[in-house]
Amino acid sequence: MLPALGTLASQQGQPTEQTMDEVIQLLNYAASNPDPVIRYHASDMQLLIESDASYLSEAKARSRVSGYHYLSSHPNQLPDGAEPPRNGAISIPCKIIRNVLASAAEVELAGLFINGQEAIPERYTLEELGHPQLATPIVTDNATATGIANDNIKQKRSKSMDMRFFWIRDKVRQGIFIVYYKPGKTNLANYTTKHHSRKHHERIIQPIRPT
Repeated sequence: MLPALGTLASQQGQPTEQTMDEVIQLLNYAASNPDPVIRYHASDMQLLIESDASYLSEAKARSRVSGYHYLSSHPNQLPDGAEPPRNGAISIPCKIIRNVLASAAEVELAGLFINGQEAIPERYTLEELGHPQLATPIVTDNATATGIANDNIKQKRSKSMDMRFFWIRDKVRQGIFIVYYKPGKTNLANYTTKHHSRKHHERIIQPIRPT
């Protein structure tokens, strides 16, 4: 529902009959699915983040970024090559960037920036609750954004990118985040960066049947 709400909110200043049809469709969906369920499993309470973005996917040449924040085991606490168990989300940032960005890499870097800023209060909250946090891993499926965040790419054309997004690079230097690349096929944040067909929703969101 988050991508739909974001798109409808961006149209509220100049609504059309199509906007009304989309609002009715969203309300019908909400009425048809009154009992959503998020399933959580016991974990080591380490924050993990998956970040993604879709370039030029919204009106007026704007882009959308999203994230999937969940609690699990830190990769450093697992055997080599083991994946942290997936868990129910504690937060799913999903936003349309107002600025028109110049490339897919810049949008992905903006996604890291937004997810990183959302993660700071989450880390503080977990630590206050008695769950000390190691450096929070953030997954992205863009190699250029990963290189910029980790200082592995020299700034040439990237100098034209919005400088506030380089905040994430400072936090990586401070050891607060670990940004690493992973192919996008398994990225949980990918789902909320785009509008999908009904068949895709049905394939991704499997109904939970009571046992």
